Amino acid sequence: MVSQSATLAINEQLQARHAAGESVLHLGFGEAGLPVLPEVARRLAGAVRRNHYAPVAGSSPARWAAAGYFTRRGLPTDGDQLVYGPGSKPLLYALIACLPGDVVLPGPSWVSYEPQATLAGKRVLRVPAPESSGGVPDPDLLDDALRRARRQGRTPGILLLTVPDNPTSTVAGAELLARVCAVAEEHDLAVVSDEIYRDLCYQPDDFLSPAAYAPGRCFVTTGLSKNMALGGWRIGCARMPDSALGDRVKQEVIGLASELWTSVAQPMLEVAAYVFDEPAEVVAHVAASRALHQTVATAVHRELVAAGASCRAPQAGFYVYPDLGTQREVLARVGISSGGELARHLMEHHGVGVLPGEAFGDAPEALRFRAATSLLYGRSDEERWAALRAPDPLALPWIDGALTRLRTTLQTLTAAA
Repeated sequence: MVSQSATLAINEQLQARHAAGESVLHLGFGEAGLPVLPEVARRLAGAVRRNHYAPVAGSSPARWAAAGYFTRRGLPTDGDQLVYGPGSKPLLYALIACLPGDVVLPGPSWVSYEPQATLAGKRVLRVPAPESSGGVPDPDLLDDALRRARRQGRTPGILLLTVPDNPTSTVAGAELLARVCAVAEEHDLAVVSDEIYRDLCYQPDDFLSPAAYAPGRCFVTTGLSKNMALGGWRIGCARMPDSALGDRVKQEVIGLASELWTSVAQPMLEVAAYVFDEPAEVVAHVAASRALHQTVATAVHRELVAAGASCRAPQAGFYVYPDLGTQREVLARVGISSGGELARHLMEHHGVGVLPGEAFGDAPEALRFRAATSLLYGRSDEERWAALRAPDPLALPWIDGALTRLRTTLQTLTAAA
């Protein structure tokens, strides 16, 4: 049995508490937390009468727009290499289901990868990420784990990477990616690269895709939920490699898609064609979003480090992944000895919602959690536009208030006696 996604469950829980009149600090859900760009809304409204079915892989304009998007990022792409889906999540599942072999995951990693592997009848092999960045496994440990797994009769076949990473918001560098992809090549693994946060790298020019190192075996997924804050519109696409493997898997994914979601809605494909073409207003909107995410995530990171947490500095997106192991003795005085107990204590005693590290496959005893910072921008479109446009978002009363509440909570927590 697969339970409800931990991220969706905590979002519904926190929304219910807020609706009941409780004061909550929502750090549990990775929604981008920003309003819809007006030009995008007009595109959707203009396509509302397009109620016929689209091709399973997506309309030609949408596919060629996405091909241009990838090509401009150093991955020459043909429109026939793209397949659209209702969000990148079902495309990730389709790739896991259609590619042969079991799934290799870095630890920790996004909450949905392992349940998707289970649904597809695949086993999971977890390999710890290096200290430098999350989202990819340590290449030395990966090689050893693969050899050991094969000696045990297991059949690893898919290496799933997240670049930039969720939950740590770090970005794997060139040397690390090259080494990981070399191990994948040696062991004949297909690589699936989840790049949904790519456009939210704080230093966009520093980003490198695993597809640059494994061009014939790397499948890339992306979408518009994070860079454009269109998560509820469910627009995702997958880039297949230009190889015999890519051609074969593309046809299998299209077959699966034809039986599961038929096609992405035509109005959403109109939005995709517009956004992936990257007109000036879209580029400016993404840049402003990226700057806001960086400002607020970095401020939250400062508060956590000041409270004694060990925490990698965020390099993309809107997450931080602190470790309060340095405070273990203090936390034990209030009955906290695991990540789950820490998250429950924060919720029940302070109204602060976070996800424990074990939801991401981390060790249950580790005092780690993921905090999502993007729902601090405001509860209304008016507040969110103000945050997006403010020269100093941290000075806005609702963001300053959230940071103050977090600071007070951490001070209370780490001063327990």
